[in-house]
Amino acid sequence: MKKLIPVGVFVVIILGASFLFIYNSSSPLTPGSKQTNESSINTSFSNPKKSAHYESNTPEHGSTLAGVPINVVINFNFDLAVPSDIKIENDGKDYGIGETEIDENKLSMRKNMDPNSPNGIYTVNYKACWPDGSCHDGGFQFAIDRTQDSSYEDMIGQNEITIRMSEIQFMPKNLKIGKGTKVTWVNNDEVEHFVNTDSHPAHTYFPNQNSKALKTGDTYSVTFSDTGIYLYHCSAHADSMIGSILVE
Repeated sequence: MKKLIPVGVFVVIILGASFLFIYNSSSPLTPGSKQTNESSINTSFSNPKKSAHYESNTPEHGSTLAGVPINVVINFNFDLAVPSDIKIENDGKDYGIGETEIDENKLSMRKNMDPNSPNGIYTVNYKACWPDGSCHDGGFQFAIDRTQDSSYEDMIGQNEITIRMSEIQFMPKNLKIGKGTKVTWVNNDEVEHFVNTDSHPAHTYFPNQNSKALKTGDTYSVTFSDTGIYLYHCSAHADSMIGSILVE
């Protein structure tokens, strides 16, 4: 019996090791990993790099969007000059379209983005240059995950849509529409509201979506002609009153 005990222990060890090997082989996860599937994105963002005179950008660093931005905009507190430049890269490819543009006030630069850009994490690398010829680099990241549009209210097929500004909210908050749809905001609250494109307080992403102060009963309308996602807020309640329109 004394000779059989070590053999029995050995057999138990072998069987246990075999079970663990089979279990681990059948699981796609490894310690510390995040389970994903074809319709989800593992969003792990690196730290942003802010150049001299940087103020803000849209999309915001670390944000995950339900659609492709119409453009990437970066704002500064000093006059920009050529050759300022923006690259919007995913997997080694630049999905920016056309040339980098400097706004008329020279405080913002922007670049359009390919509406067919795939899901994934995008790294924006930019070069901000000043009239004295000096340039400074910066960068940030955002992600596109079209599966997030499942939380959007689908209003495709309607030519005109009304968004109520009520209880310090946009109702509906997130909606999906078709190209050429007219959206009208109406203030049903007893306080003033605004419709302002991101970011706050620059409001440069889509300037056509910037209203004046809207008092009770006032309305403001925009017709959306280009596909993409439109991020906006009420600048009087910028921390809590936000909205998003996805144009397809």
